[in-house]
Amino acid sequence: MPRAWSRRRGAAWEGGQDALPRSKTRARGPFFLLTYHITSTHLLQPQLTYNMPIDFEKAIGYEKTPAAVSWNQRDLLLYAAGIGAKRNELTNLFELNKDWQPFPTYPLVLGLKGDSESINNFSKAKDAGGATPGLPALNPKKLVHAEQSIWILKPIPADSGKGWKLRKQSVGVKDTGKGLIVDDSQELVGPDGGVYVRMISSGYAFGDYTKDEPKWKGFQKSIAPKQPTKAANKPPARKPDVVFSEKTTEEQAVIYRLSGDYNPLHIEPSIGKELGFPGAILHGLCSYGHAARALVLNTTGGDGSKLVYMSARFTSPVMPGDELETSMWFSSEGENTRVDFIQKIVQTGKTCLGGGVALFKGKTSKL
Repeated sequence: MPRAWSRRRGAAWEGGQDALPRSKTRARGPFFLLTYHITSTHLLQPQLTYNMPIDFEKAIGYEKTPAAVSWNQRDLLLYAAGIGAKRNELTNLFELNKDWQPFPTYPLVLGLKGDSESINNFSKAKDAGGATPGLPALNPKKLVHAEQSIWILKPIPADSGKGWKLRKQSVGVKDTGKGLIVDDSQELVGPDGGVYVRMISSGYAFGDYTKDEPKWKGFQKSIAPKQPTKAANKPPARKPDVVFSEKTTEEQAVIYRLSGDYNPLHIEPSIGKELGFPGAILHGLCSYGHAARALVLNTTGGDGSKLVYMSARFTSPVMPGDELETSMWFSSEGENTRVDFIQKIVQTGKTCLGGGVALFKGKTSKL
């Protein structure tokens, strides 16, 4: 089985259904779960309102028009605060600190931020780039963000200046019979033409899209670049080496959205309530950022420049104010330190990030 599809079947469902209010879940099925995940599809901007004939071969390898992106040091400081950095984490929060550095997962916000220096229109931002030829029109109510990886090849500067772009490509499709798995790649390319960061987002669209097109049933193909490591289906069968707990704030989503994701679901309580949640929910990539901080703090003592790679599956929604518990297992992988991890919501016991793995340069004292 190709690497890109090796551990994704059903991944979007893990823990998700139980995270919803029971009455809503039973009455109206998985709609609320799916709608939640749509809000996290920062890198899943394809084919939501288009209707095209199916030709998966045509979709594979399709490159969208590169998007201009930019940032400054203030954006990097704000992102660090948005993913929960505490006042003593000055290497990410204080621009005059001698060891200041951008937090390594910042490029994940650029898919929505683009090169805007102000508030953007969320609807336009999420559909930027248009449709991918060969893919059917996907039902946005049944489109979920299943998995996200980020591979840091070079450190980014404090201020981008001009000439930076996101290069976007469709790199994988698999028809499961019950849905489509779609992999999209985004590469952050500098003015020098070099690739600084590579991000791959896996989405799952529920529905039998090949019902009337038997030629494409069971299709699967991936041209996604080989990743530096592969996640395990389950964490190691031993106690975690580190368990790091941290409470998010009631204002977490309010701060995080200022990095570029202005989806109203994360700020207007009435929208969340209409979808069966207690109120506005946290951005999926915000809890992902919290996990990244937990990994960096407990693996390198706060030196994010040593993070090479991180990947995880989204499995349950998080509410602002929830306490997040990240369990970590350390091991050696070549010259690097490997960290398998999961993240749970303390209040419910539900896993919100599963199948997590990260690589750090060098050997940690934890080994």
